[in-house]
Amino acid sequence: MSAPTRERDEHSLRLYKALHEHAQLELELAGRGELESLTALGIRWEELVAELPVTPPPAAAELIENARLMHARTRIELERLRDALLTEIATTKRSRRAADGYAGQLRPRPRLDRSA
Repeated sequence: MSAPTRERDEHSLRLYKALHEHAQLELELAGRGELESLTALGIRWEELVAELPVTPPPAAAELIENARLMHARTRIELERLRDALLTEIATTKRSRRAADGYAGQLRPRPRLDRSA
């Protein structure tokens, strides 16, 4: 392998390692429910992907596969968060309806103290 080819492959491999680390960070943030931080990383992902070569070096295959798997796990974490939020919203709506129902049963109290 020529020196320029080896240097290009090493540079490409560093890009794939950065992509892998980024995917790992996204998964960690999603797992902790840190959505604002996760959203802020979106631009950096696009920048990393734009820098990647058209053909990855063979040494990057494992990094690519691991990043793909982490992205799939991140998607699952985000779906869990969404489901938990939807459940919480539904519970809040049910609680509010129940409270409104009880509130309708209360007798209005006089505003003035008539014994004074």
